[in-house]
Amino acid sequence: MKHSFLILAWLVAFPLFSQNSDLPTDFLTKDFHKDRRDKLRAKLPQNSVAVFFANPVRNRANDVDFVYHQDPDFFYLTGYKEPDAVLFVFKEKQTANNGTQYNEILFVQPRNEAREQWTGRRLGEKGVKDLLGFEQAFNNTEFKRYDVNFSKFDKILFYDFLNDVRNDPRDSSDLFDLQAQFKAKVNYPNKNGVTLAVEPIKNNLDMAGLDAIMDELRGIKTPEELSMVRKAVQISCMGQLEVMKAMKPGMSEREIQGIHEFVFKKYQAEDLGYPSIVGAGHNGCILHYIDNYKPNISTKELILMDLGAEFHGYTADITRTIPVNGKFSPEQKLIYEIVLKAQEEAMKICKPGTTFRELTAATRVTVNKGLAELGIIKNPDEKNTYYPHGCCHHIGLDVHDKGTYDKLQENMIITIEPGIYIPEGAPCDKKWWGIAVRIEDDYLITKEGYDHLSIGAPRTVKDIEAAMKLPSALDNFILPELGKEKKN
Repeated sequence: MKHSFLILAWLVAFPLFSQNSDLPTDFLTKDFHKDRRDKLRAKLPQNSVAVFFANPVRNRANDVDFVYHQDPDFFYLTGYKEPDAVLFVFKEKQTANNGTQYNEILFVQPRNEAREQWTGRRLGEKGVKDLLGFEQAFNNTEFKRYDVNFSKFDKILFYDFLNDVRNDPRDSSDLFDLQAQFKAKVNYPNKNGVTLAVEPIKNNLDMAGLDAIMDELRGIKTPEELSMVRKAVQISCMGQLEVMKAMKPGMSEREIQGIHEFVFKKYQAEDLGYPSIVGAGHNGCILHYIDNYKPNISTKELILMDLGAEFHGYTADITRTIPVNGKFSPEQKLIYEIVLKAQEEAMKICKPGTTFRELTAATRVTVNKGLAELGIIKNPDEKNTYYPHGCCHHIGLDVHDKGTYDKLQENMIITIEPGIYIPEGAPCDKKWWGIAVRIEDDYLITKEGYDHLSIGAPRTVKDIEAAMKLPSALDNFILPELGKEKKN
């Protein structure tokens, strides 16, 4: 009894678990998330329910987990950032046992002072109601008793399970259990052919229908989302500029990555939109190179830097390729100018009604023509692997965000990112070997064209070389060699 009193007194004295915290005030509002649920509901088929689960906690090793990141759909619809939760959005009003009507319900992890001391604050059902605006919110311990008759729905829409969720034996209502309980309620077929419910339910499970609905919703950005993406892009542009100013031969790929990410944090970006890609020389030929290990970058190399800050859940995606010594060699400049021209050819037709396929074709024609003129390929129609990827994708809550990939529409945000990658040993003159160039920018599709969001990061040869002559705040930031620190 005495110990319980001491614990209670400690909790009162230290407001670790208070809902009031020193957090930013510019997050998306609960009205934004409610509007997204309403828009989803309008697109659902009659007599249906959409079900979304929070992302699982991922284990890094032993008792250390990766930093938690919410499922983008779940965050988009709720604003909830914690694990072990499930959301139901109903097309029509439902009636609870007490006569209350509702059309959405959210089950979340409960408050737990002991666990919160270790893993951080939780909202609990009351916090979800107060801060996120849900009228029907319950602790996930109540989900097992939730007795809606799912057999009455013509469609139960959800994403199929990937069997990558760990079971926490200390928690009988974690995501593993929530999914198992849901499977039992809807008679989800076991992979071994064994059903999980006692009473058969008609075949109303739809594990494909949500894709098209969420693509339509998330592909068109709202004004609130646009402000988040703009901030993420501005921060990422500043990272590129500061690295251009700080770049010196002999620096490491890891050091360059660190400067970018320091700038992101300085501007209060919470996370990275994706693992940072910093490839010098031939490493730039690896499209998703994330080792970033090279310790000593040569003065003659290019360095390809593909990084994006994530601000309040929304990410940028910007790539710049710059000469380590501050000036492009003749060969590097020729390849760079081809890629830049390819991007600008796509920009000329970047407007509502243009297809993603047309954008890619515009860049590919330009790249192949340029490679042929330099003798790197024999003719523009020759199949080659020097430009192996498409040029465009949506960005938003994901770096490769959900959205339709047919025609551009107003308020989409996309990238245009042509590239040329000539690895060592390529069947061309050796003077081209190890040159890798990608230029990637972010664009808001407007009513008549586009808004070049990432214009703040220098992208022409002239502007890059000029930026690399500017003084850097890091010029005098020199750390002592390890093992040679001064001793008292």
